Amino acid sequence: MARFPTKFVPLPLLLLLAGCAKQLAQDVSPEADTLPAASVVQAVRSSIASRLRVAGQFIPYQDVDLHAKVSGYIRRINVDIGDRVHAGEILAVLEVPELDAQLAGAKAEVRHTESEIRRAQSEVTRAESTHAALHAAYTRLQQAADQRPGLVAQQELDDARAKDQNSEAQIEVAKAAVEAARQQLGVSNADNLRVQTLSNYSMVIAPFNGVVTMRYADVGSLIQAGTASNTQSMPVVQVAQSDLLRLRMPVPESDVRFIKAGAPVRIRVTALRRSWSGKIVRFTRALDMNTRTMIVEVDVPNRDLTLSPGMFAETEINLQQHGSALNVPAQAVVRDGDKAFILIVNGAHRVEKRLVVTGIEGDNRIEILSGIRPGDSVIVSGQSSYQPDQHVRPQPAPEVNL
Repeated sequence: MARFPTKFVPLPLLLLLAGCAKQLAQDVSPEADTLPAASVVQAVRSSIASRLRVAGQFIPYQDVDLHAKVSGYIRRINVDIGDRVHAGEILAVLEVPELDAQLAGAKAEVRHTESEIRRAQSEVTRAESTHAALHAAYTRLQQAADQRPGLVAQQELDDARAKDQNSEAQIEVAKAAVEAARQQLGVSNADNLRVQTLSNYSMVIAPFNGVVTMRYADVGSLIQAGTASNTQSMPVVQVAQSDLLRLRMPVPESDVRFIKAGAPVRIRVTALRRSWSGKIVRFTRALDMNTRTMIVEVDVPNRDLTLSPGMFAETEINLQQHGSALNVPAQAVVRDGDKAFILIVNGAHRVEKRLVVTGIEGDNRIEILSGIRPGDSVIVSGQSSYQPDQHVRPQPAPEVNL
């Protein structure tokens, strides 16, 4: 080919040839640095768990206001707030003079009835003795009359037989009197027991081991009987069982189906800087209509009373757990209404959009039931910046963001 000096080539033609050569070079070998970067991680199989974090509150296992069952004045009160008490311990004693008089009368009536029984038994013995004597006399007369007819007048024999029969009837009357006295003793004992029970009610007794959390009365206070529902009676003290507490937690409606007795719960009390594990013991199996939550309880031993009713705790409840589940970082899943999708980078470094079905949602990872396979490179950030089939430059995502 002939070479011509440059000065013979027109300048516009030289500029056109240079532009075409540059465009051709760009089309043939694009620079990798100019491709958009995509932060990716690989989908892996590992253990994943779904946990619910919710605040709980400690309440006493049992908490009661103790009322007096009889009206009276406080004669002695043995406890104050904060005192530990034991089941059966006398906490307060009431002064009820009229009840003391009733009890004395009931005991006297019992003693009187017992005396009546003894007197009636004596009457039975006397009637039996009289009957024995009269029966013996009649028997002798009858034998004499049988041996020597006419020796004993018939009138005398009839009188002896009548006295014998009458004495026998007196025995039955005396026995009936004994039975009646015994029945009366039963009535007297029942009345005495009733009054004695009322007298025992003048003592306020601890129903269980616990702590006195409130004292409502002092010595000399008039206490009304707490037996009628329409009487606004004042309690004497309030006792709470605090050596065993209930940790009560509200569980949202969406997680109720995962709650089971025996499920592990992680408990942390920030105020005490303590953490320990527990188990769900019971739950209401019904939702609160206002909050749409269900109450779940964990029993927490508190023998040293370190925990106080009313304290709050941070709890973590294990809802679901799978040992080997295909999962990706939570930020890799994009929600679109009721659908979910993931963007992956295929072997040709092009973006693919995959619809997926999700499972357990852990703290920062989500289980994928279908749509991708283990080892797929999924985009974990800026998904709105990519389009399907777009050519990208994948690069490992920083672990700190996963």
